[in-house]
Amino acid sequence: MSRTPASALYWRILGINGLIFAIGTVLLAVAPVTISSPILLRELAVLVIGLVVMMAANAVLLRASLSPLERLTALMARLDSLRSRDRLSATGNGDLFQLVDQFNAMLDRLEADRSISTAVVLDAQEAERRRIAQELHDEIGQSLTVVLLELKSVVDRAPREVAEELRGVQEVVRSSLDEVRRVARRLRPGVLDDLGLTSALNALAADFSGTGGPRVTRRVQSGLAGLGPDTELVIYRIAQESLTNVWRHSGARSAELSLTQDEDGCVVLRVVDDGSGPPAEITAAGAAGGTGGRPLSKDTAGSGVHGMRERAMLIGAQLTIGPAGGGGTEVELKIPPAASRRAAG
Repeated sequence: MSRTPASALYWRILGINGLIFAIGTVLLAVAPVTISSPILLRELAVLVIGLVVMMAANAVLLRASLSPLERLTALMARLDSLRSRDRLSATGNGDLFQLVDQFNAMLDRLEADRSISTAVVLDAQEAERRRIAQELHDEIGQSLTVVLLELKSVVDRAPREVAEELRGVQEVVRSSLDEVRRVARRLRPGVLDDLGLTSALNALAADFSGTGGPRVTRRVQSGLAGLGPDTELVIYRIAQESLTNVWRHSGARSAELSLTQDEDGCVVLRVVDDGSGPPAEITAAGAAGGTGGRPLSKDTAGSGVHGMRERAMLIGAQLTIGPAGGGGTEVELKIPPAASRRAAG
């Protein structure tokens, strides 16, 4: 019957205590020490010193033996379900290191299962976005186009005073049609599929600049290597969510969107604004993720930022959100070359 970690720990502690007691007994047996009755003061001092030495040796041995449990407890306290590859080093041959190995293996299984379930959910979300965008374009968009054509025909035949009112209605319908098309593009960016990531990010920045919000400048490198469709979609969605936070919550006047790739193949996406900066609770989240701008509601932080972190985890990227150097908020997504190749494959 194989030993469990609990039984192994029991026998380990029992063995250490037994060893200490055996050594203490041998030392007392061979030492030129006698115990009188009643006990003398100097004999009591010898016994107390011997007990202290035994307890100190026992404490040192137990602490060294149980140190993996302390590191395991610290990992469990700081463990983040969206921070991948946070593991303990399992060095040694003891039974507790087998427990560490099993714990690391459990985290590997949980992360693998979470990645699969997250991928399924995000794929379903993208499929639903695509369906809604298609319906907006084909159904509502075409219906509004027909209304515009009919209004034009009516305006041409209507009396002057009525025609002026109809032209106002015509402008409202035209604005609604533009908004429907804009929403459809945000739900499913056709330019990402047709023209690639660089064009999609440029169009995204131009779209946000044209809404009357912060002016968005972009510095997007073309010809990025090693990015698959999944990685490109994650980059686009995180950039989109970051700009949405800038527009809705930061109070910024300007923002910068950049996408670069270094010589090692690492791709870095940055969205920096000059707004009020991230709230304290988001700054405390550090590398685990957060959001930018004015203090957000729990619903906003729990949906948008959590979704960004899940997407980053899905491709093995690192997402950090915190204060920018000159004020405001900086969102940074780092995609290592290995993650790019994995997502491309």
